[in-house]
Amino acid sequence: MDETCQQQGWRGWREATERALYGPGGFYLRPEGPAGHFRTSVHASPLFAGAVARLLGQVAQALGGEGEVALVDVGAGRGELLTGVLAAVPGGLAVRAYAVERADRPAGLDPRIEWTDRIPEGVRGLLFANEWLDNVPVDVAQADEAGVARYVEVRADGAERLGAEVTGPDAEWLRRWWPLREPGERAEIGRPRDEAWAAAVSCLAAGTAVAVDYGHVRDTRPPFGTLTGFRDGREVAAAPDGSCDVTAHVAMDAVAGGAGELVTQREALRELGVSGERPALALASSDPAGYVRALASAGEAAELTARGGLGDFLWLRHEVPGERA
Repeated sequence: MDETCQQQGWRGWREATERALYGPGGFYLRPEGPAGHFRTSVHASPLFAGAVARLLGQVAQALGGEGEVALVDVGAGRGELLTGVLAAVPGGLAVRAYAVERADRPAGLDPRIEWTDRIPEGVRGLLFANEWLDNVPVDVAQADEAGVARYVEVRADGAERLGAEVTGPDAEWLRRWWPLREPGERAEIGRPRDEAWAAAVSCLAAGTAVAVDYGHVRDTRPPFGTLTGFRDGREVAAAPDGSCDVTAHVAMDAVAGGAGELVTQREALRELGVSGERPALALASSDPAGYVRALASAGEAAELTARGGLGDFLWLRHEVPGERA
């Protein structure tokens, strides 16, 4: 984009989102963190952290079952997931926990958690990125009246216009993963997310990397994109002014790039023991208090695995082979 456009406040969505979310006073650097504005699986139930703790145990066993295992939480918010996992892991498992986040370390966080703004390299264990990729900023493209893909430029107030034609690696990405066929169709150019995930996985010396996000694959691409905003628990029009989250669903098959396993959260959590099944009614007579607890747990599990909700999130799992300890 030329200098005149920037002086007038017009920018590509990628640059504008980067400034709005992570620049001075950015949305994600505020003290309340993401939990102040929207609810993720981590905040929905401690069952999610328990499932991640079980996955961490499986990874540790696959690495030899001895010594220290790393848990790297990418896009850690305010450390909620790591706090929950550390409380859930069995006592015999030695865990070195890393919170990767651009915001400052929150007060009172468990001292066992190392706070860093970059992914540690050469660790062995589980790298877990829950709702991180959707906040890796991307440019938006739209087909003009002639069907030519052009970058969408935006002002801080959310007003848009079409800019230059999409060329180079971005154009190649669109052709491969999200072709625009009709005038007015839009796409979020996910190339920065593909690169961010590949870089994250490369930091593991051995273990498992998991990305969890709301997303789509080639057969379910939305014709007009998914760019939106969130503020105070409500969806709002996306505006890169720092007042709201700016997010878009992730092209998860592009992130995978033909590697790894892609399943729904419903499938992944059920494999980790979170099913949402109601307790047997007979328990209400033999152990009323236990029945109430089991019923509450089932309700939380049902929310995490619900169709049309959190259960439709996609889990991308990459295995990084290495020598056993």
